[in-house]
Amino acid sequence: MATIGIEHVTKIYPNGSEAVSDLNLDVADGEFMVLVGPSGCGKTTTLRMVAGLEDVTDGTIKVGERVVNDLSPRERDMAMVFQNYALYPHMTVADNIGFALSLRKLAKEEIRTKVEDAARILGLTEHLRRKPGQLSGGQRQRVAMGRAIVREPAVFLMDEPLSNLDAKLRVQMRAEISRIQRRLGVATLYVTHDQTEAMTMGDRVAVLSAGTLQQCDAPQVLYDAPSNLFVAAFIGSPAMNLYRATVDREGGVLRVGDQTLELPRSMRNVSSSDLPADNEVVVGLRPEDLSDAALVDGDPGSGGQLVGTVELVEALGSEKLVHFRLEAEHVRALEAIASDAGEAEGLEAGEISAAANVNGVARVEPTSRLRAGEQARFAVAVDNLHLFDPATGVALARPALAEERQVSR
Repeated sequence: MATIGIEHVTKIYPNGSEAVSDLNLDVADGEFMVLVGPSGCGKTTTLRMVAGLEDVTDGTIKVGERVVNDLSPRERDMAMVFQNYALYPHMTVADNIGFALSLRKLAKEEIRTKVEDAARILGLTEHLRRKPGQLSGGQRQRVAMGRAIVREPAVFLMDEPLSNLDAKLRVQMRAEISRIQRRLGVATLYVTHDQTEAMTMGDRVAVLSAGTLQQCDAPQVLYDAPSNLFVAAFIGSPAMNLYRATVDREGGVLRVGDQTLELPRSMRNVSSSDLPADNEVVVGLRPEDLSDAALVDGDPGSGGQLVGTVELVEALGSEKLVHFRLEAEHVRALEAIASDAGEAEGLEAGEISAAANVNGVARVEPTSRLRAGEQARFAVAVDNLHLFDPATGVALARPALAEERQVSR
């Protein structure tokens, strides 16, 4: 078994574009590490550098204590599972799984044993004599994994292996891959643009934007305590609601448009010197921290309310998603932050743009009677608010919920 070390790695293409910038990341022995981010953020380039399919412009890649920068892909003792499966259509499942072993000139009996062992793990025993064209998408993906497993590599690399599957099969295969990886206990670097995949599969998740690592942490920590605006906006579905606000310490309130919320506990210990000079911040509200005030027991105004106009209600059975318009300055992390440098139009990471009256989303109880076109009052869990510096995007305080979950771990 082995670890993966990515130390100050940079990738600059001949045309001058920087795909990865000074990336530092360690994958522990047996750890499932997920690289996630939007298209063009550098995650696949990073994986290809680790695999030896792309040259490293600067920095060091290690497997265990061995530097592999100058080694060929074959010499790195890694197995890669690709997005398109890359199976040989004229070969049987058994021959596809055992192909790499045949190239090593292993004895036929040894190959057969290893192939059957892998097939047993993957639930492919009954399909060994079939060809890829006779299999479902999920079965073909398991064959691709079987080909990686039989090699008994030091490291697994996976490049969006589920992106070609339908939604229901992706859910099933997420669980399968996680189960197999934990059984084998091999360090795994997994690339995806799907944050749900990242959150449900990774021991840790590394969020990339424009070639730069934004945050690397356990999935729940990313959700509860994003380090900056980009992570806050990217992690979570529906996305976090973000609005410009002003801190009023004397009044003990946070002003959002012409409405006020009680100042969250997390802000009471923040020094005034740590706030922007004009006391302007970006406030983030997770959809689940907004409740239909009509259904809240006791005082629905405790901590504060926000009033908005309902635009759409999505009934999902176990909950409802209420899309609303709030009379406040809505903020969205620029798409340019997540795109290639050539598409960033000169904007720096962390900058934000504002648009008035853009929808917010609340996740409320299925018994809510809110309807489109109505004025709605939302009770706000103020101690779970996220606050960010609008100029840099950096988080200013850790929400109370994040502190409680950290203590309970």
